[in-house]
Formats: sequence, C-alpha cells, structure tokens
Amino acid sequence: MNSRRENGHGSALNKAIAVLELITAQSQAVGLPDLTAKLGLPRQTVHRILLQLEEQGLIIRDASRDRFYVGPKLSRLAINALFSENHNLPTRVILRQLVDDIQESCNIGILDGMDFVYLDRIECDWSLRAHMEAGRHVPAYCTSGGKILLAYLPEELRRDLIRLNSFHKHTERTITDPDRLETECIAIRERGYSTNDQEYTNGIAGVAMPILDQSGRAIAAIACHAPIARTSLDKLKGFVPKIEASAEALGHYWS
Repeated sequence: MNSRRENGHGSALNKAIAVLELITAQSQAVGLPDLTAKLGLPRQTVHRILLQLEEQGLIIRDASRDRFYVGPKLSRLAINALFSENHNLPTRVILRQLVDDIQESCNIGILDGMDFVYLDRIECDWSLRAHMEAGRHVPAYCTSGGKILLAYLPEELRRDLIRLNSFHKHTERTITDPDRLETECIAIRERGYSTNDQEYTNGIAGVAMPILDQSGRAIAAIACHAPIARTSLDKLKGFVPKIEASAEALGHYWS
C-alpha cells in the first residue's frame, strides 16, 4: 500500500486493488470521504472506481448511509482462491507437520456467516477418529474453529450476528442462549483459544487457535478434534502451544 501511495497508485488496476484492500481491511462499511482521505486519490477517481466495483458485485453500497462494504462476488473469489489447488501453498505442509506431531486430525477453516467452512483437513492415523471433508459447512457457534473466529470478530458485528440468528441444540452441551454465547466469546478472546466440549457431536472434543494477519485480525482458524473415547479435552488443550506455532506460521505466509 505504501509503495502505491508514493507513486499515485499507478495504473487503474492498481487503484482498484488499493480501494479493495482498504475496504476489506475495515471492520465496517466505509464512506467515500474516508476512502479518499486514506488513499490520497482525487474524490472523482475513487468514486468512479467504486461504481465500477459495485457494478461487478465486488462491493455493495449501503444506500441509506452511502457507505461501501464487501460484496458477495469478492467473498466468493476469496473462498475459491483458498480452496483452489492452482497454487503452491505451504499450508498443507504446515498442517501435515502439526498432525504428525500431535497425532490428531487437524483442519483449517474460515467463517462464512454463522458457518465454519473447512478449507483443508488432514486425518490422523488412528482408526477411531472423526471424519470430516474439506468444503463441509458446520455451525460456528458449537465448533472450536467457528467459536474462535466469532470471538475475534469486531464486538458490534458479533453481537449483531448472534442476535439475528437462532441456534439449534445439537447436544446437551450446545450453547443456544445468545447472552451465554456472547459471554463465551468474550472469554475465548481473553484466553486466545477456543474449545468444543461435545457441543456439536456427542463424544467429540476439540480446540482451535486463530490465524492472525499482521494487523491482528483473524483471517482463518486452525483446529484439531478427536473422540473422547480415546483422548480428553484436557489433553487436547495441552496441544495449544503447538497449534499456536502452526497458526503463527500460517499467519506469516498469508500476511
């Protein structure tokens, strides 16, 4: 971003990318005056770019406040890029090293509304294990990966998501009360990791850590879970330092 500002952002493509980078970096919708000031570009130039991006569905304008936020097409592009095998990412190497180290199945996922979506997953060698596949959507409010990402959302956005959704009780341990879920998210944020104590599936426990970018924003989560018939939640908690190291390695790559 700094190099682009120094040369006036260069081409029209560079300017459009700079606008998208700034919009996606915000925790809430942003208006034309703020974008113009932060980008150091003429107001009419930014306005023209915003209209073009809106036409393509990459951003959406909140007409009531004349502010812009991420559009569905941009979200789909981001998810497709993470799922794509058309690149040479070290993420699977990092995930494989973690699985080999702790001998439990691990996954990487992102938040999609109130769902946690598995981007990648590597199974352990134990015959007794929980089977999940990449691409699967699971409820964020009762899985360790989903809860850690909810906890790291901006507080106002998280409260709105919790308030506007209803929660199905998958097991006796599922948190369905909005106030209790908000309290749980605050506690998770304070300790830096989340747990799943048989909240989605009876007999399955898990822990998760956020994958943070350079600004400290959670862009994904790395989690492991296992059947309690073979292990325990306390034992999984003992893997938190190793999961954290893997999360930091992934964060450095994605940043």
